[in-house]
Amino acid sequence: MEKEIYERLNKVFRDVFDDESIVVKPETTSADIEDWDSLEHINLVVAVEQEFGMKFNMKEVTTMKNVGEMVDIIISRIG
Repeated sequence: MEKEIYERLNKVFRDVFDDESIVVKPETTSADIEDWDSLEHINLVVAVEQEFGMKFNMKEVTTMKNVGEMVDIIISRIG
């Protein structure tokens, strides 16, 4: 399941940031992706929510430190 989530997240990140070279890993952070600023973070969160049919709460959105934490939340919701 985790592998599938990362594959789906790669697609979402590539769409949001318009960069086909992005490959996300658990340790990927906003510092690793050039255009990942606070505005794009909101776009990314919305796109991830749509992809997985779930909603993050505000605490989750503000405390996520990397993609691995995002995946953990997704697994807890859809798993």
